[in-house]
Amino acid sequence: MGMLKEFKEFAVKGNMVDMAVGIIIGAAFGKIVSSLVKDVIMPAVGVMVGGVDFSNLAYTLQEAKEGVEAVTIKYGAFIQTIIDFLIVAMAIFVAVKVINSMKKKEEEAPSAPPKPSNEEVLLGEIRDLLKK
Repeated sequence: MGMLKEFKEFAVKGNMVDMAVGIIIGAAFGKIVSSLVKDVIMPAVGVMVGGVDFSNLAYTLQEAKEGVEAVTIKYGAFIQTIIDFLIVAMAIFVAVKVINSMKKKEEEAPSAPPKPSNEEVLLGEIRDLLKK
C-alpha cells in the first residue's frame, strides 16, 4: 500500500502534471512544424533549386529483387528532418528569449522604496526637534 501511495503523490505533483502538459504540447508543436516544413517550406525550396522533391531524394545501394525491397539511403528525408530541427530550435530560442525579456522587465520594475529603519526615524525626529 505504501508504494501505491508514493506513486500517487509522485504522479499528481504539480511538476509532473506540468511536464505531461509540456510533452503533449511539444508533440503537437512537432507535428505542426513537420507539416510546415513538409507542406510549405520544402516545396518552395524544391522549386528554388529546380523542382526537386526532397522527400524522394535517395541513393540506391541495392536494386529491388524478387521479394526483396531496394536498399536505399534516403538523404532527402534526412535533409527535411534537419530543417524540421532547425525550425523547432529557432522557435524555442525565440520563445525563451521572449520569456527571459519579460522576466527581466518584471525584475527591473521599480518597487516601493524600503521603509526607513528605526534609527533613521529617530534621527529624523531629533533633526526636526533641533530645527524647532
